[in-house]
Amino acid sequence: MTRSQMLLAMQFTSGYGSEPGAWRLPGANLSSYTDMDQFVRYAQAAERGKIQLLFIADTPVLDVDLERENPHHPIDAVLVLTAIARETERIGLVATGSTTFNEPYNLARQFKSLDVISHGRAGWNVVTTSHPEAAANFGSPVPPRTEKYERAHEFVQIVQALWGSWEKDAWVLDVEGKRFADMGKIQPVNLQGRHVASRGPLPIPPSEQGQPVIFQAGGGGYGLELAGRYADGVYANPMTISDAIAQRGALRDAAKRAGRDPDEVKMFAGFMPTIAASREAALQRRRFLDESVDLRQRVRYLGAMIGVPLSHEQLDQPLTARQLADAVPSPHDARSARALEVAREGWSLRDVLAHGVIDYHPVVAGTATDVAAHMQEWFEAGACDGFSLAIDGYHDGVDAFVDQVVPLLQERGLFHDDYEGATLRDHLGARDQYGLDPRITETAR
Repeated sequence: MTRSQMLLAMQFTSGYGSEPGAWRLPGANLSSYTDMDQFVRYAQAAERGKIQLLFIADTPVLDVDLERENPHHPIDAVLVLTAIARETERIGLVATGSTTFNEPYNLARQFKSLDVISHGRAGWNVVTTSHPEAAANFGSPVPPRTEKYERAHEFVQIVQALWGSWEKDAWVLDVEGKRFADMGKIQPVNLQGRHVASRGPLPIPPSEQGQPVIFQAGGGGYGLELAGRYADGVYANPMTISDAIAQRGALRDAAKRAGRDPDEVKMFAGFMPTIAASREAALQRRRFLDESVDLRQRVRYLGAMIGVPLSHEQLDQPLTARQLADAVPSPHDARSARALEVAREGWSLRDVLAHGVIDYHPVVAGTATDVAAHMQEWFEAGACDGFSLAIDGYHDGVDAFVDQVVPLLQERGLFHDDYEGATLRDHLGARDQYGLDPRITETAR
């Protein structure tokens, strides 16, 4: 029996890195936000490491203070991936697209175009949008949660139907017979739901993988149902192994309820590595990155996590004995136990924060061996099928992961040595699909 191996996605944001201060790191290209050559270089490095896919999250809003932080999102996720597609050969290309403030035809056309341009390497990360300022950019309020997810189900089904509206052998290219395509095999979908509709067809033939792969990143019961019905890859944000095991189990159960094989759905756990020659050097790097964030707010938040009032004046001091005695991890924040564990080691508050205890993914700041050990522990515990990597600074962090961590994972038999195929479906072991999944019966009408 072949031993299972982990899947790896590398997150791309605005071109600098996952940390707000990544643009200030020594050696960073200050123009990375708009420099497609930089994105291509990072993508080629990830491909050298046989990373299965790149992932670009996206929300249609400016949601950070650009006075000190770099943007969260790229200038346009699909266009950036299209630029990357022309300069790479194997790595998968996944972008977020909202079902709340888009129309199915436009999104179906964009992603299938990317799929054809990349020769079958595209994926669509399905999300609903809840950000009020994003809604304001479209002149609309945020719909109620139930309505958002009703629309999402209709939206995905219409998009997949549109992707299949041009049959696989419709493009005949018969020069002698003067037939470019067989119009009998290019048909409208004529789907009408409560919230969205489309006649179709798309004017785009299938790619080498047929159509893009569906990903999903939403949480909660509604998001779980969406993922269980349609997704082959799911981005998750567990903070502990036990939480990850529970989330993965719930995801697999959702797939079963939808009539699918639970092995079809792969869960990628978010992970934020900072790689350096030593743990102290890694912490020093993160201290520098933290200069771009509001440490006053983070100190207050840290105090709330462990049930002890903390002030900025104590930033370069450890918790007192009295504070440690009074500290209790918040039952409402899965990160709090780790935060208190680090604080009890005697670090200053600045260094506790530098350990990443309030970041949105687990953080390991240390050597390549430390990073590989974390990934091995989670994977072998059955906590995930792989990881979604949020590299702190791309200009040197992508190479550090590829050149230092990947070889360790390969030596331990945890990660493949080369791509097994040419398409994203090949990389994920995802089943063939063209058009709607025939197992999905509640289609839009």
